[in-house]
Amino acid sequence: MTATPELDATNTATISNPATGAVAGTVRWTDPADVPRIAAGLRHAQREWEARGAKGRAKVLARFAVWMGEHRDEIEALLIKETGKSATDAAQEVPLLIMIASYYIKTMEKALAPETRPAALPFLSIKKISVHYRPRPVVAIVAPWNYPVANLLMDGLAALAAGCSVLLKPSERTPLTAELLLKGWLDSGAPEVMAIVQGAREAVEAVVDNADYVQFTGSSATGAKVAERAARRLTPISLELGGKDPMIVLEDADIDMAAHAAVWGAFFNAGQTCVSVERVYVLESVYDQFVAAVVRDVENLKMGAGDGNDFGALIDDTQVAVTERHVADALAKGANVLTGGKRPSGPGSFYEPTVLVDVDHSMDCMMQETFGPTLPIMKVATVAEAVRLANDSPYGLSASVFSRDLERANDVALQLDCGAVNVNDVISNLMCTTAPMGGWKTSGIGARFGGADGVRKFCRQEAVIAPRTSAGAGGNYYHNSQKAMKRMNAMMTKFALIRPRRTAK
Repeated sequence: MTATPELDATNTATISNPATGAVAGTVRWTDPADVPRIAAGLRHAQREWEARGAKGRAKVLARFAVWMGEHRDEIEALLIKETGKSATDAAQEVPLLIMIASYYIKTMEKALAPETRPAALPFLSIKKISVHYRPRPVVAIVAPWNYPVANLLMDGLAALAAGCSVLLKPSERTPLTAELLLKGWLDSGAPEVMAIVQGAREAVEAVVDNADYVQFTGSSATGAKVAERAARRLTPISLELGGKDPMIVLEDADIDMAAHAAVWGAFFNAGQTCVSVERVYVLESVYDQFVAAVVRDVENLKMGAGDGNDFGALIDDTQVAVTERHVADALAKGANVLTGGKRPSGPGSFYEPTVLVDVDHSMDCMMQETFGPTLPIMKVATVAEAVRLANDSPYGLSASVFSRDLERANDVALQLDCGAVNVNDVISNLMCTTAPMGGWKTSGIGARFGGADGVRKFCRQEAVIAPRTSAGAGGNYYHNSQKAMKRMNAMMTKFALIRPRRTAK
């Protein structure tokens, strides 16, 4: 993700459509001094929310999911206004949230049920061990602007399922859909365990300072600052940060399918996706065929906001400038543009879909996160070279491998240093809520989703150790003689050594 600039923290602001410049709406910024009061209200409401139990909370989440389905058109219309997305791009966010809600409604009770644990050794079985998942009172969700609906609540739904209250901090560039979603939460009959703080840097700081857990999605640089601030209070965090996702095309791949995937993965949402295809490595024997297929697909794309277009505007001119800089750097170092490569005439923060070839790792387009509609393609001689180059990055969010030989593709996948690899597809791991989505290296700490872990991450584990009977307790208490304690310790050591001695033979 890319960092957002600071705003003048006036009381209200007008949000403009980056595709047209038209007014999308107005927002009232939150006074950071009010955040402790907001968090205190959430902390109070959370107690009753937790007390409802998983079944009670599931009913509320279900009603909210139904509300999102019934108001999808309204949400997407506002989403297009504040982001300049195409209708195609905007249509992805609400269904994703409904899918996530549906999954947690089905699984949350089992995920949060107390677990019994066996004794580590037979002579310790006098103790009954149970582990309980207790929600953290206030979970902060600090969300970016590229998917203002999905990124705001894909983690928030899991936190609500866990029994937490949620403090939302949407991007100051896209604050409007957050207000609509909060209205929908309350209109669906939900309790006041969700609140919004609007603003830029000072708002984020206040939110982090008043939360019991912070889920941040954004740039690696900003994520480091969030982690540093959270560390002051030892507040746990989960960070989903930047990416420079590689795609590897082997010589036995279905080239048309790989090209379709590369084009969609690179230009979906104008390239403003943390798991966008940002660089491609193609075996030389199929390189020309792949490049020709990509150019063919790109030339058929329609750029523009709203209906009838494939992808829309970038969020603003600062993001256009990043894309322009990366393309200019590549051209200056010997790359060539096969299609696109410039900002179109007319209004709006648009940039043409751009295919770059003759690229290498001296270029920013291959090493720095672009977060724009570019697709640099590099020819490689061997699979080993492709793997080496794919791993030559400070990022490690996700990747993709294309081959008709699935066993071979899986082998390549396990050589890549990243949190997820899609075989013969791109971005699809986002839909797999049973799989964890997290980054390696500077792409993050922790993960979202991951089945039961997606809910449990927002909980504290509480272990309860109870005696099965009253006998056997207190063998090493001070009231025993030192001789008795010595016998007890000798017996414990003897029993504990049985397995190590057997295994060591």
